[in-house]
Amino acid sequence: MKNSSRILAIVLLFFNGISALFGGGSMIYDPSGQNLQMPIELLDRSPFDNFLIPGIILFSVNGLLNLIVGILGIRKNYLFPNLTLLCGLLLTTWLTIQIILIKEFYAPLHVTYYLVGIALIILGLKLRMNNNQLIH
Repeated sequence: MKNSSRILAIVLLFFNGISALFGGGSMIYDPSGQNLQMPIELLDRSPFDNFLIPGIILFSVNGLLNLIVGILGIRKNYLFPNLTLLCGLLLTTWLTIQIILIKEFYAPLHVTYYLVGIALIILGLKLRMNNNQLIH
């Protein structure tokens, strides 16, 4: 069971990481949002004039970090459970801040990624408990 939790966490981390690299990379490449068909008006009530800074954050925090943690999971690194939990918390925080700033909830996207974030939190906690049981 522990191994299946680790594998599921790795799959979710890679799913989130790859999609965040694509989305964040597209925002960095084209800060106007046209490349992703996102109207710049989404940012009217936010502190951002374009998608560059959100793109950099998305690319690095939800992209690169998730891929690094996924690789640590493949290598069975002892930090994997805590970092999986962190990635889940960062993803759900990112989504919540995004919804507050743009004042829109796009169900297909937000529900999917909230579920991924919640799953990463649960899996991280479960893997932490399993690691603690092995230590004691």
